[in-house]
Amino acid sequence: MPTVNPLDYPPMDAIRRNHALEHATINVLTERCPTLRLVGRSDCEGFTLYGSVETSEVTRAVSEALQRLNAGESQLAIHPRCGTNVATGIVLAGLASYITLGNRKRSPFAKLLQVSLGLVAALALAQPLGTRLQKLITTSPDVSGVRVADIRCLKQGKLTVHRIKTVQVQP
Repeated sequence: MPTVNPLDYPPMDAIRRNHALEHATINVLTERCPTLRLVGRSDCEGFTLYGSVETSEVTRAVSEALQRLNAGESQLAIHPRCGTNVATGIVLAGLASYITLGNRKRSPFAKLLQVSLGLVAALALAQPLGTRLQKLITTSPDVSGVRVADIRCLKQGKLTVHRIKTVQVQP
């Protein structure tokens, strides 16, 4: 009996594809303007971008991101400042602290030294492990069934927010 990957089921698959398209869109936008600062958040219905960028630029970047992902540029689905990397760092730092502080037989100085070393190791591992987790779990660069349904600019005070709605077309 074949095993089934739970990440391939809706809505997880939709979130992973939208997450990949979000990253690819941010990567395309920052290729054009390296100083641009954006934050994104994906869900099963699309993704949201927070940052000062024109709607026409977002529209072009989403279209280019879809084309490039479909052409095989899967590295666009990965972003170094993804929340996956941050969460990985937090979990590793927590584990390092828990493991080193759990030993009551050590002196306070030894514990401080061990926690410090554990945190340095956690921070060193967070980026490569987070990137690996993005590739394996939190994104899917296979966006062949993703179509953009709508792109809207929603001003929230001084904050520019773009909502990109997608639909998942099954092949």
